[in-house]
Amino acid sequence: MSGPCTVGALIQSAADQLEAAGVAFGHGTATAYDEAAWLVLWKLGLPVDSLLADGEPGSVSRHGVGEAQRAEVAQLIAERIATRKPAAYLTHEAWLQGVPFYVDERAIVPRSFIAELLADGSIDEWLSDKTHNVLDLCTGNGSLACLAAMAYPDVCVTGADISSDALEVARINVDRHGLQQRVALVQSDGMSALPDGWDLVLCNPPYVNAGSMDRLPREYRAEPELALAGGSDGMDFIRGLLRDLPQKLSADAVLVLEIGNEKPNFEAAFPDLPVFWLATSSGDEQVLLVTRQALADWQA
Repeated sequence: MSGPCTVGALIQSAADQLEAAGVAFGHGTATAYDEAAWLVLWKLGLPVDSLLADGEPGSVSRHGVGEAQRAEVAQLIAERIATRKPAAYLTHEAWLQGVPFYVDERAIVPRSFIAELLADGSIDEWLSDKTHNVLDLCTGNGSLACLAAMAYPDVCVTGADISSDALEVARINVDRHGLQQRVALVQSDGMSALPDGWDLVLCNPPYVNAGSMDRLPREYRAEPELALAGGSDGMDFIRGLLRDLPQKLSADAVLVLEIGNEKPNFEAAFPDLPVFWLATSSGDEQVLLVTRQALADWQA
């Protein structure tokens, strides 16, 4: 792009390049334009919501961009296309429910629909004044653990993950949001290193089935496979979790479990387990809730 350039023109040009290159989205954005806007605004040092700043949609889009800044943006877009790394790995930032979190290749890019349920209170009716101990299992970069602590000021939260690398990233986020006294981090393979007495368990586990893993775009393959692959039907981790969980839960506890697009495999693996499907922006087949009593009865 030569001659005078605006932020809006730069975003559109970047979007055209991403579209032409056939990059895949899904790590915080769903379209080439949204991803281009994120990358361009970040590189220019502008807030990600600045296109809607001052109540005038597109006001920032008319701002001029100098040649040096344009060159920096061009380099970033070229890196996104060449490496196929998710944008969040290039910016080292991802947002959930308006809250920024640090992320790098040591942890999966946070995008859980459970974040919506924490923010809008969808699971509050399942909780009570007895809800004190909250577990975020497979915590990754710790984003859900932090959001749970923000949503429920009177609870103690533990973020657990098998990956020590992911827990190092989670530590950055716990510290960043000043939650050191509210959020503990523990390395654990499933529930194996965790005590009893959990009142609420949040879990966005590895659930991608083997066939889907083979077809994943390169952007998803840039993430730790440990955080994605769930075995032949995607249910390997979940089988162990549902087996071990009842004895680890308090009497009135609930599990909130994300399974992505694996509902058919989940129902095939656990046909007699009564669950409640929770509505999210992606429909009501991505996240389920199951009570401790239902798990115990199912096991029996």
